[in-house]
Amino acid sequence: MASLMIPDHLQHVIQADRPLAPLVWLGIGGPARFFAEPVEMEQLQQLAQWAHENSLTVRILGSGSNLLVRESGFDGLVISLAAAATSGLTLQDNQLIAGAGGQLSHAIVKAVGGGLGGLEHLVGIPGSIGAAVVGNVASGGRDIGAVVDSVRILEDDGSLKNLGKDDISFTHQKSSLAGLRVVEVTFQLEPTDAGQMTKRLQKLWIARNASIPAEMERIAAPFVDPDAMSARELISSVGLSGIREGEVSLDPAQPQYLLAHPGATSEHCLKLIERVREQVLLQTGIDLQLNLQIW
Repeated sequence: MASLMIPDHLQHVIQADRPLAPLVWLGIGGPARFFAEPVEMEQLQQLAQWAHENSLTVRILGSGSNLLVRESGFDGLVISLAAAATSGLTLQDNQLIAGAGGQLSHAIVKAVGGGLGGLEHLVGIPGSIGAAVVGNVASGGRDIGAVVDSVRILEDDGSLKNLGKDDISFTHQKSSLAGLRVVEVTFQLEPTDAGQMTKRLQKLWIARNASIPAEMERIAAPFVDPDAMSARELISSVGLSGIREGEVSLDPAQPQYLLAHPGATSEHCLKLIERVREQVLLQTGIDLQLNLQIW
């Protein structure tokens, strides 16, 4: 593989052959050919431009909670948005302006602390803000798309483009943002009493926490909840709770979660996911859709 020339102004930002397994929840996967964590927006734009000029595929890494990386790794540029410049949270009037690399949980706490409601029902859902918006996460019958006012995306040439809510379509755990590089989201929220909202947040967190497996390391939720019923109910109804493939299994009590045990591989994960999808389709006629990104 021919080496690429990294320009002087990006030498200190780009790493070669960075292992990805420690950066994803499942703890599986090979290295990224190139990896960068820009500390300012201008660097992010320069990285995108460099990758475009060198025909490198770019992937954005959030928290890694819904990502499976193959052992062969990723032959392109992985950009982490974990730095302050791309994960910051700012309250402005009734809006929360959030860097896509920030944690959804932090955005909820920031909004509630500022007396703004509209995100609190999503408490306990893991992942970054960017991934949550792209996947239109939902809980209690309400999705995050309902409070998205605008989104800023990174174009191939490094330019930034703003999309208003009228430019984005949100459907059941999907959005028209799939495949785009979201770097910032502005939420339109409602003023509310911070004290009452904090109490509500605590109750919601306790309820959500009770539905998460005790084994919280090396875990992922691979399936999107279908319209009719939850993935948990569906998988339980066809008798697949706790099934195992190699060194991965579904949690016996919360089978919507996949657990990676020592020695787990991406192949084990993919085989288990395919077994579950085949059996659910055969027994119920429902085609379970993937929540998990696969690199």
